[in-house]
Amino acid sequence: MKREETIDHHIRTAWHGISRFYNQQATKFGGTMSIGFALLTIHGDDGTPATKIAPQMGLEPRSLTRLLKSMEDKKLIVRKADKTDKRSVRIFLTKDGKKQRENAKAIVIGFNETVQQEISSQKLKVFFEVIQQIQSLTKRSVNYEKT
Repeated sequence: MKREETIDHHIRTAWHGISRFYNQQATKFGGTMSIGFALLTIHGDDGTPATKIAPQMGLEPRSLTRLLKSMEDKKLIVRKADKTDKRSVRIFLTKDGKKQRENAKAIVIGFNETVQQEISSQKLKVFFEVIQQIQSLTKRSVNYEKT
């Protein structure tokens, strides 16, 4: 089977294109795609428990630790002890973090609007059904090797 005939090749190349686009947009604001997605994951007023961010972004805890440190260094977030559970840490957006969050949100909305203008709602509905089914398949503990 040729590489171009595999499903994962098309998903991967599409994601790399989207990723490059988001990173190009993020650099205009001094950020990265990862920072933008993290900003969108953090609740603006109530903050977000640090333990909830990694699963929502599909990150390993170590990667999240580095990302949060970078965001803290850029003064986009602050960490505070949870008021009800002092063992837990909540992540809050700073004023600059909220501004960058709005920039990230505008970029994501703009990209989605462009896609929706170019691709019919019927095709997008089928796409979402197929991609959800593929995600479901990847979560199964199935041996894909030929026997």
